[in-house]
Amino acid sequence: MARTSFIAAAILALSTSVLGDLQTCGPAQYDPAQYVCYENQFLCPITAGEPLSVCGGACYSKFQYTCTNGALALLPPVPQGTPFILTASNPTLSIDGQPINAGFGKWLIGGTTQSYCPVEQVGASCPPGNITAIYAGAGDGAAMDVIVPGGQQVYLDPFWSVAYTQAHSAYVPSGSIRTGLAAYAGGGFINLNGNGWGWVACPPRASGPAGPQWGLVGRNATNAENLTGCTPVNLKVNLLPVGAVGAWQYS
Repeated sequence: MARTSFIAAAILALSTSVLGDLQTCGPAQYDPAQYVCYENQFLCPITAGEPLSVCGGACYSKFQYTCTNGALALLPPVPQGTPFILTASNPTLSIDGQPINAGFGKWLIGGTTQSYCPVEQVGASCPPGNITAIYAGAGDGAAMDVIVPGGQQVYLDPFWSVAYTQAHSAYVPSGSIRTGLAAYAGGGFINLNGNGWGWVACPPRASGPAGPQWGLVGRNATNAENLTGCTPVNLKVNLLPVGAVGAWQYS
């Protein structure tokens, strides 16, 4: 009997401890690590480290929407041809605020940009090449901000890693997606493809080519089970002056 009472008391104490971590929002209880409460009546989830805001009773991300007089509206798109850089956003990760950099044909988080310029032919016209700049293309695509003839297009490869075409080549692997990528002024770079679940940052692997840089992948219903070690992030758009050039070409 004494042992049974001890076990019951332990379970009760554990339950009380867990419940003690919860807070109340109106009639509901919630975990403040996963939700935020507004006006003691609206609960919104914390997604990719961002406590979603509330507008007219609806939760929204400031990386894509704005709220005016209780009405939601999309942020304005970055004008076509306007260059920008991206930074990762998730305050719970060490890579929060780190730039998105080009390297090995992919977008990576942190580290340094990998670029090239034929100094012998171009000379002083070579851009610094130390940032990874992108611009919004026609429609809902994007391209690398480069000088090399033919440019370098951005796409999601068949595994939904963000990649870009090599210089002097328009080749993309079968099953890749060139469209459905939107940059919002004052907001984020969003994957609008139908079954997209946002971006995730994947920590570096000893066998990977990128060293300490984190990988960037668009999560979807197909690949989600293979990304359990990755963490959701937002991509923040930071505009550059019109006419700025990122590199001659990215490697």
